Amino acid sequence: MTPVLDPDERPQSDIDLGRRNMNPPGRSLLELIREDLTTHDGEWMSEGFLALAVHRYGNWRMSIRPRLLRAPFSAVYHLLQKLVHLYCGIELHYTVQLGRRVRIWHRGGMTLSAIRIGDDTHLRQNTTMGVRRRGDPRWLRPSIGSRCDIGVGAVIVGGITIGDDCVIGANVGIAEDVPPGSIVTLPKPVVRPLRAPPE
Repeated sequence: MTPVLDPDERPQSDIDLGRRNMNPPGRSLLELIREDLTTHDGEWMSEGFLALAVHRYGNWRMSIRPRLLRAPFSAVYHLLQKLVHLYCGIELHYTVQLGRRVRIWHRGGMTLSAIRIGDDTHLRQNTTMGVRRRGDPRWLRPSIGSRCDIGVGAVIVGGITIGDDCVIGANVGIAEDVPPGSIVTLPKPVVRPLRAPPE
């Protein structure tokens, strides 16, 4: 599953983070945005679609060389990214390696600070991804496989891997690897009467 990472030894992948266009290869920016729009049922004002469009743009601008020529495009990206965070409640930086046909279903309370999120993955509101504890280096973040379905309020933290084709239930907290094809849910709620029935 996940290779064991030394928190004190910065990997090359982190050194290279954000220095290149990490959009899926073989597709132009416009093609990716069109595909994301189709994934979001053509709803161009969908908060999820807006977050993905800004993410794709943020990666595309990294193809512009030299850095000085890229500067105005970067200024636009940072402004748009901040607006998406404020208006949509979705934090998704361009440094997350994002697959194709990812769908963000709802707005609000989303911190998607993963290493990568695979193709055809569905995400719902109040999802949190990131490091396990304060002070952990940023490379100790989760990697989400393809075709995963992440429920409302899921918390996925640490340098772990969620395998392909996994279902993560609502309000589940995960800090360890999940094998491909798994479903993770909370225990069944206990239902009991509010007060004893009359005799």
